[in-house]
Amino acid sequence: MVLVSYLTYFEFMAIGLGVGAFGTLIGAGGGFVLMPILILLYPEQSPDLLTSVSLAVVFLNALSGSEAYARMRRIDYRSAVVFALATIPGSVLGAVNTAFVPRRLFDAILAVALIAGAIALMVKPGAKPAAPRAKPGSRIALGRQVTRHIVEANGVSHEYTFNIWLGAAVSVAVGYISSFLGIGGGIIHVPVLVYLLNFPVHIATATSHFILVIMALAGTVTHMITGAFSHGVHHIVALAIGVIAGAQIGALASDRIKGKWIIICLAGALGLVGVRILLLVVF
Repeated sequence: MVLVSYLTYFEFMAIGLGVGAFGTLIGAGGGFVLMPILILLYPEQSPDLLTSVSLAVVFLNALSGSEAYARMRRIDYRSAVVFALATIPGSVLGAVNTAFVPRRLFDAILAVALIAGAIALMVKPGAKPAAPRAKPGSRIALGRQVTRHIVEANGVSHEYTFNIWLGAAVSVAVGYISSFLGIGGGIIHVPVLVYLLNFPVHIATATSHFILVIMALAGTVTHMITGAFSHGVHHIVALAIGVIAGAQIGALASDRIKGKWIIICLAGALGLVGVRILLLVVF
């Protein structure tokens, strides 16, 4: 089934610009914004078609944003590679399973997931968990603790300790949920990196974006193999032009916004779109 466009290519590019800027700013890839828009624009289309479009755009957004964050030296590459590889099995499985879910049920699941994420973030939007100090490579009861030291291009230094195996285990689930819902995964990964793994917020958003490149690519390739991706190519091209430019804007804007406000913006956006979709399902 082919998407019938009710918008001009210019309007799709404008949507892409906004999605790319906001998605990169908060490290979420923009899928959580784009997917609700596609749901509202195309109420009769199948979930696998819409998620294929969303994941492809998330990939391009994350690729552009990661390039910008790489110049800022905010990406924890060693951790990102481990977490990204862990997301691949779940990402592939989630992309396949989407085709078997009725549209109304899919919308309800997406809405509940977005609202739950918003509530979790709003509890303590600026709080940071206490983290145990450990030497790199040391082991404690819960698993392998590692310490990272990141120095940004502007000279700001970060040092943090976390359980890398816990992060990898969570990433498997993140890969499935994000690919299944077509939302990329940053809305889950950023809170996990910040609250569970003790990443500084700006390092978390940049690292999450790099993880998204690999995770969204795995989901997109899966949709290409199943044939869902080909029906939305024209829309992806228009959206891609916008998100690539928007990603650069979002990365630059992140320098001027405190980490606490990034988390609050993420929570607010999740809650609003979640409630909107849920109302459509119920009424």
